[in-house]
Amino acid sequence: MSVMLKSLRTLADPTRMRIVALLEQEELSVAELQEITGMGQSRISTHLGLLQDAGLVQSRREGKRAFYRRSERADAPVRELIRLAGAGAMELAEHADDQINLKRVLALRQAQAQVYFNQVAGRFDRVYGPGRSWQAFGHLLLRVLPPLVVADLGSGEGLLSELLARRCRKVIAVDNSEKIVAFGAAKAKKNGLKNLEFRLGDLQNPPIPAHAVDLVVLSQALHHALDPAKAIAGAHRILKVGGQIVILDLRRHQFEQAREVYGDQWLGFAECELDRWLQSAGFRQIDISVVAREEAPPHFETLLAGAVK
Repeated sequence: MSVMLKSLRTLADPTRMRIVALLEQEELSVAELQEITGMGQSRISTHLGLLQDAGLVQSRREGKRAFYRRSERADAPVRELIRLAGAGAMELAEHADDQINLKRVLALRQAQAQVYFNQVAGRFDRVYGPGRSWQAFGHLLLRVLPPLVVADLGSGEGLLSELLARRCRKVIAVDNSEKIVAFGAAKAKKNGLKNLEFRLGDLQNPPIPAHAVDLVVLSQALHHALDPAKAIAGAHRILKVGGQIVILDLRRHQFEQAREVYGDQWLGFAECELDRWLQSAGFRQIDISVVAREEAPPHFETLLAGAVK
């Protein structure tokens, strides 16, 4: 089979077009391609093998990882095919998400502090140290938190709100359940937390004036919202200029029972969804990463997203 015919047949698959379009822009590892496309390792590796066999991509090794890029050894006709494949990929439904995820993955490469944190976190549970716990670390971090005005949206009974109130200037906890709001308010009063206020309200339209808070927290609340994009836009409205939003929520999963067992509206979110909603709301300096993975089935993963107004 001629090189041209083999290349044409290889590029006829939409998934391989997506991969070629990405590798035309940046050299990427298999793990990074997984992160961008949402496909499994074996599937990515199979497509890369076919592309490499056709002379469309090339690879290099760096330690245990292999990085792939557009072939620099291809002749002019094949290079033109690669260019056309990249143009064709722009017509695919997945292209916009691929570009968002590519930008995010490249940003994560630069986040050396995050890499260091992951290494520390990976060692934390393996080496016992008396008195050393995530609970203790959490209190340490709260001590260095500046005295902010915080909105905890979808607060529930207010566990996080109570912790924040021990340091922040004021915490406004918003929930849509009258019973939960009453319970949280009574508990805050009992604990002497005068700077913690519970308000009954909708996650998508919080009962807080515009430009009133320094920080908005959505901790495992967004997947209960009827319209997550509207909830993020509502958070943007109540933030001061320069204020920050922090979202802690589940990564997209397939555990359908969560709708019935936990009352979830959404089965988590893809990174590109959060990125798109944050951008649409007007946020900048968006940073999204996986910060936890559960070992037990259904292996929930937790996303941490941050952005600035």
